[in-house]
Amino acid sequence: MAKDGATTGPTDGVAAGTGAGTGTRTRAGTRTGTASAATGRAADGTAAGSGDIARSLELLWGTGDRPSRGPKPGLTLDRIVTAAIAVADAEGLSAVSMRRISTELGTGTMSLYRYVPGKAELLDLMLDRVLGEPLSAEPDRPVPADSPVPGDWRAAIDTMARTYLDNLRRHPWLLKINQARTVLGPSALRGLELSLTALRSMGLRDPELIGVIITVNSFVEGLARTQADAAEAVAQTGLSDEEFWENQRPYLERAMLSGAYPTMAGMSEDTFSADFDHFAFGLRRLIAGFEALVAERAAEATADRT
Repeated sequence: MAKDGATTGPTDGVAAGTGAGTGTRTRAGTRTGTASAATGRAADGTAAGSGDIARSLELLWGTGDRPSRGPKPGLTLDRIVTAAIAVADAEGLSAVSMRRISTELGTGTMSLYRYVPGKAELLDLMLDRVLGEPLSAEPDRPVPADSPVPGDWRAAIDTMARTYLDNLRRHPWLLKINQARTVLGPSALRGLELSLTALRSMGLRDPELIGVIITVNSFVEGLARTQADAAEAVAQTGLSDEEFWENQRPYLERAMLSGAYPTMAGMSEDTFSADFDHFAFGLRRLIAGFEALVAERAAEATADRT
């Protein structure tokens, strides 16, 4: 019945990428991809770090932009990555292929291979680019009037979450990528550095700081995925949310009148209202939970000194 909400995935390991201007997106891979036993690549092209890792790192860190042989290139790696992101934003990650990107750029497919080995490596570059977008935007990002004082870790978490949600809405294909093995480029490391710096005042142990980032980003990803799935369902079926739930109304009403679901039957009419801000509610509860942990660590530190 609920049309929104958040779900979180397992956090068995950490791969870093940028999630916000003041923070980073560090998370465990929660989605799976089918890998080729022979090559180690994801068969569907949606796993980060599934290509030539050495080549991806070379390109990410700026040591392999131009081909070393052949005529003067008419392309740049920047143009290729920009075109790939534009296609993914408009049509989804499945539409991204070396042939499609070459068509967008008006060049032969083989010309692209002089810059990037294939889609797997291109995906690594796309990730670092879009995850770094909030970093460049952050200096001009206005601070809401009701936000905690600048520099407070609470404000940092709030900004991390909201900026990451904005980024996922701009680039919903990010939710389709298995990032269990993210190749760390400049944006990933800078984002992690900024996050840890902003959260250092919490006084937590280093693994706990990483846990804060994972918890916040898992919450944001869960909510963003639910919203993206809802939009995808509308596009696939042609049926709006309102029409979908209206079709179920007669059955749900009979179920509520049956007496088998007394708790649900007694809930208020606005229980599933779209006006309720689940994101703000969940984020406030997360920050409140972190505040309790910070207070606990501060009390422990005081006791150790006495």
